[in-house]
Amino acid sequence: MWGEKENVVLTEECSAIIQKKLPQKMKDPWSFQIPYIIGDITIEKALCDLGASINLMSLNIMRGMRSEEAKPTRIAFQLADRTFKFSHGVVEDLLVKVGEFIFPADFVVLDMEEEANTLIILGRPFLATTGAIIDVQKGELVLRLHEKKMVFNVFKAISYPKKAIGECMMVDTIEQIVQGVLEEEQYERSMELGQQAPREEPPQGTMESSIMTTHTDNNGEEAPKLELKTLPLRLKYAYLGDNSTYPVIINSSLSKE
Repeated sequence: MWGEKENVVLTEECSAIIQKKLPQKMKDPWSFQIPYIIGDITIEKALCDLGASINLMSLNIMRGMRSEEAKPTRIAFQLADRTFKFSHGVVEDLLVKVGEFIFPADFVVLDMEEEANTLIILGRPFLATTGAIIDVQKGELVLRLHEKKMVFNVFKAISYPKKAIGECMMVDTIEQIVQGVLEEEQYERSMELGQQAPREEPPQGTMESSIMTTHTDNNGEEAPKLELKTLPLRLKYAYLGDNSTYPVIINSSLSKE
């Protein structure tokens, strides 16, 4: 049992919690990416990875430079699934332009599936050459060249993502909804103009001319069976002919009178 006036000594961890001296939890600042230029190729996002011991380049990027040739090598990469991939070669002393700075770098070339944001990985060799300082709390990457420095803010890069050029993005569900609305509007416009508009074909002629054509083509033969589709609530089918075998589309508010 504790005494009424007994002093309890707390550990440093408990004291920090009570006195609210713990640092504020921060969110993930995402990956640090910077724009760069190699030869005539400009790519806005290169991944800076302190966990990579090499600078990595895709084979298509190397071929796009044309003038560069890779020296053969047998560097092997062990992937997460324990499979191995072998590099295409090494490109040495390649000039990389970042902003106003130009740095030399060696790249290992790998034939790999490319994503828009991972065409090049800048590993520890490049970051050491550039004197990079990464402030994860501020989301800043600082590159230094002699007395000059350049600061990249990862949060601003996320706020203004690169617009993809030549890419088509589609959501099938939205496409179906939009198509349904367009079809309904087409029927409404057709009814306002006194036209009969098939759902899948453009309207041809007025409702009156369609009815006349139906009677003209009726030579005592049975009309072909048609698959009637569901109509909007504002529309309904009406049947013409002696046996009511020819359907037409009318406004649902109309009556036989």
